[in-house]
Amino acid sequence: MKKTLSQWLATQILPRNESRMLLQHITGYTRAQLITHDQEILTEQQINQLNTLAKRREQGEPMAYLLGTREFYGREFTVSPAVLIPRPETEHLLEAALLRLPENGVLWDLGTGSGILGISTKLERKDSLVFASDLSADALQVAQQNAQHLGADVAFAQGSWFDAARVFRLPENSVDVLVSNPPYIKNNDLHLNQGDLRFEPQTALTDFSDGLAHIRILIKNGKIYLKPNGWLLLEHGYNQAVAIRQLFTQHGYQMIETQPDLAGLDRITFGQMPSN
Repeated sequence: MKKTLSQWLATQILPRNESRMLLQHITGYTRAQLITHDQEILTEQQINQLNTLAKRREQGEPMAYLLGTREFYGREFTVSPAVLIPRPETEHLLEAALLRLPENGVLWDLGTGSGILGISTKLERKDSLVFASDLSADALQVAQQNAQHLGADVAFAQGSWFDAARVFRLPENSVDVLVSNPPYIKNNDLHLNQGDLRFEPQTALTDFSDGLAHIRILIKNGKIYLKPNGWLLLEHGYNQAVAIRQLFTQHGYQMIETQPDLAGLDRITFGQMPSN
């Protein structure tokens, strides 16, 4: 049965904004064009594609995966189920890292996922030298695609945390800023079975332990690669700041601080290596 754009919209149980986003995705029209072309007949293929996407959304699949993109720091990034969906809270981590990156500085984005931190750093600070690594080959493929599309000259390597240093040939005490949004959700946390998290890669969300396993590695080994006065910045859960500050202190970091997100929840903690 033939349907116009407006007729298809009228049949949807999804929020109207989401239905419009799906229509834009399939037709290629802008929001304004959906209005001016609302009596246009959809092809059978378009209707099938729209119905399939709408059904997947009704079942809870994130819009970012359905559309294949998500905006971060004013730029459109490709995303897939191989990577976490970029979130506004992570922009706080980026901004804190940019503030601490010296001129012609070296930044390493560990567990880069879709590449949002490393790529955004390079685009905001073209003078910087940026490295980005991830254990997942599929995630790295997405990150490299984003870097190419956005024109960011970032060096990528596969490896678990600091193992990638061998690929990069990064010596000890050579990095100004280490930045990471590691898996920090506790094993069996109820949030893992709710909302978008049900569809995101579990290995990027949880350490299958107490939520601090990867953070301990990053804090302990980060000081090996940081220059004197270099910084390690971490995104974390709302209730982990005290434990993370203690870990920073135990390993000799200074200027340790936690900053909240826009909701007022503890979101990022960072520390600096001593000058000698």
